[in-house]
Amino acid sequence: MMRKLILTLFTITLTGLTNAQVTTPQPSPLSKTTQKVGMTTITVEYSRPGVKERTIFGDLVPYGELWRTGANSNTKVTFDTEITIGEQVVAAGTYALFTIPNKDSWEFFFYKDSENWGLPKKWDDTKVAAKATGKAFPVPFNVETMAIDFNEIKSDRALLEIIWEKTYVSIPFHVPTEKIVMASIQKTMDENPKVNDYYAAAVYYYETNHDINQAKKWIDKAVKMQKKQPKFWVLRKQALIHHKAGDTKSAIKAAKKSLELAKEANNEAYVKMNEDSLIEWSVKL
Repeated sequence: MMRKLILTLFTITLTGLTNAQVTTPQPSPLSKTTQKVGMTTITVEYSRPGVKERTIFGDLVPYGELWRTGANSNTKVTFDTEITIGEQVVAAGTYALFTIPNKDSWEFFFYKDSENWGLPKKWDDTKVAAKATGKAFPVPFNVETMAIDFNEIKSDRALLEIIWEKTYVSIPFHVPTEKIVMASIQKTMDENPKVNDYYAAAVYYYETNHDINQAKKWIDKAVKMQKKQPKFWVLRKQALIHHKAGDTKSAIKAAKKSLELAKEANNEAYVKMNEDSLIEWSVKL
């Protein structure tokens, strides 16, 4: 009995030693960046190498050669809608991002096969969903850890940018915000629109220079549906839309009411915006 107990304890101890693993930090840690551009969500997964007192571009990463654009496994970019790069429409999905760095410009490739460790064993041009060229700019300071990010974000476009060591490069892309939003407005207005739907549709039409008279109808509907408890931010948009539509008299009326409610709510930002508009529209306060 004692021998059996000793053997069991020995087996348990040996199993524990066999399963033990040393864990240490990764020299190029994994990063995941997610950005919303318009109605499109874009995610970049990549490992971030450091300079570590090395010369990177033109040495560790040679000019004119295909690069995994990071460390370890290839960098992956995922779009949940189609996007447009240059004149190339790229379907929703996950792509490997490969680049060819040069001193003055980089070539970018969005590759359909994203399950490579590093570079593909055999490059296949038919798997290139899109390619683009971005100008490389010198950075006047050292960027120790490579970063991929988004900049100049608008409702329908942005820049995908890479910065590392003393180099910055980016490429623009567009997202189908207009198509998605217009389809959403059409569908909602054909069914059972709520007050926030009328408000959102009116604001989108106003801000994107669509039919201002239609925007006026929708914002008026939203205000009417809130008649018992009007919101100062809704009235503010009503004032702006009416003014853009050429109806300054009703714009002034809406701005005054928005100003009154903003003061009651102690919202100084809206108080100032309404006061500035009323002064601009030649109203004495």
